[in-house]
Amino acid sequence: MKDARLLHTMIRVKDLDRSLDFYTRLLGMNLLRKKDFPTGEFTLAFVGYGDEADSTVIELTHNWGQTDNYDLGDGFGHLAIGVPDIYGTCDELEKEGVPIPRPPGPMKHGGSVIAFIEDPDGYKIELIERKAA
Repeated sequence: MKDARLLHTMIRVKDLDRSLDFYTRLLGMNLLRKKDFPTGEFTLAFVGYGDEADSTVIELTHNWGQTDNYDLGDGFGHLAIGVPDIYGTCDELEKEGVPIPRPPGPMKHGGSVIAFIEDPDGYKIELIERKAA
């Protein structure tokens, strides 16, 4: 699989507008593209920090009329995002009402400073402090 690369991760969302607000306004991603598929009754929205040509992005899938509840399952773990100031980031997200089930701090077994937040659908997102070089 020479020259292969990860393109995107897809997650199903209940409220597309709420999810787009979370990923763009609160996490600073860009809405890269969005398209309705009326015959399939779903909308796809792609968000990310860089262009799809050279960055991995998130595909938010909104199934019309089938969005009361999704079982998140136990196979999917989390998305991970590097941030330069994890404490400041978590303070801002907390002010916006974002759940932070694991506040920022060092990992128990050494290494990185991390936190876990949840998106509007309950998907876990690990924030990892990545100081600028």
